[in-house]
Amino acid sequence: MLDTQRLPASFYETLQQSLRDALAAEGLDAVVADHHDDVAYLTGFFHHPNERPAVVFVPQDGPTLLLVPELEREYAQAQHAAATLVAYPEFPGLQPPMSYLGAAAPSFRGRIGHSGGLSVERLDQIRAAFPEATLVRSEVVMHSRYVKRPEEVALHQEAARITDIMLVAGRALVEEAIAAGGELPSEAELAAHITTVGTSTMYASHAEVVVVSFLAGGLVYSGANSARPHALPSGHRLRPGETFMLSLGCAVGGRFVEGERTFILGEPSADQRRYYEVVRQAQQVGGEALRPGLPCAEANRICLDVVRDAGLAHYLRHRQGHGIGVGMHEAPWLSDGDDTPLAAGMVVSNEPGIYIPGHAGYRISDSMLITEDGARPFTAYPRGLDDIVIPL
Repeated sequence: MLDTQRLPASFYETLQQSLRDALAAEGLDAVVADHHDDVAYLTGFFHHPNERPAVVFVPQDGPTLLLVPELEREYAQAQHAAATLVAYPEFPGLQPPMSYLGAAAPSFRGRIGHSGGLSVERLDQIRAAFPEATLVRSEVVMHSRYVKRPEEVALHQEAARITDIMLVAGRALVEEAIAAGGELPSEAELAAHITTVGTSTMYASHAEVVVVSFLAGGLVYSGANSARPHALPSGHRLRPGETFMLSLGCAVGGRFVEGERTFILGEPSADQRRYYEVVRQAQQVGGEALRPGLPCAEANRICLDVVRDAGLAHYLRHRQGHGIGVGMHEAPWLSDGDDTPLAAGMVVSNEPGIYIPGHAGYRISDSMLITEDGARPFTAYPRGLDDIVIPL
């Protein structure tokens, strides 16, 4: 059994000091963050987001503060949250929650950075809590999340191992049904089985699991349903001749990985071969293009040009991919409009797909670690046509 998934206090000490260095470079005296992913990233406190705010305040000088509702105080302590806890009684309460944060740093003056996602209501509360401060929009926390530290890379790698196990388990359930001569599983049954395998594997492998809202599992869709890129599993049963997609992932230590494969039930038709091979080639070319310094938009163009050059541009529905970290989907975006240069240590998805209405969708995804001279996939399930055809 492996040790705890939780990162040590030294990780957060180093991370917070690096953030302070970034604040100084931007001319900021502090940063405030209320998104649950930012809270987890900066302090190690993972929680179920709801109407009660949990907020991190990192000043240039002084301790990091973590504002939590009183009912979360013991949970934050149990997770060894790397911050000084400031609790408020309840929400909405007799006074705004942010006022307790201001009371914990009553003499603060200066420029406070905040993300563009902070709500208007909370922004007003922070202004009232720090009347001598100036609030400045900044993505300094998001940018600090871009490049993963070695401890995070190890968590991503373990998440990939479990994701590959789930892909194997999903295929195996279908093959067992074929061998038994009975009906094939439904999308919902297949999704439930994969989720059970993923979570049970995780708990069997780790002494302490960091629980997040999505721990293991994913989307399962077949036939025409798979032509809707994010369709939820239905009661539709897999049928001979159909394609079906396993869009899976999990989080270890709150660090995500996704791995997706498209399977074909029985001898593929000429169209199925063509569609699959175009996507496989796009994914290969897209992965080989990833390297430090390449703008995200250019990576996206290189990848999707394979589909366009094959005459299938009208079946494209989305970008090449996105960043992955404490969020399954996070910046930077491998998409038109994002010129962020890739950097060693970033983790991104490489997941081109095409979607043919009334027929099926075809997508292959691997989570990729940007290295010093290219990129490598975390997930390892095979991608060749022969590897994804399931004989009947």
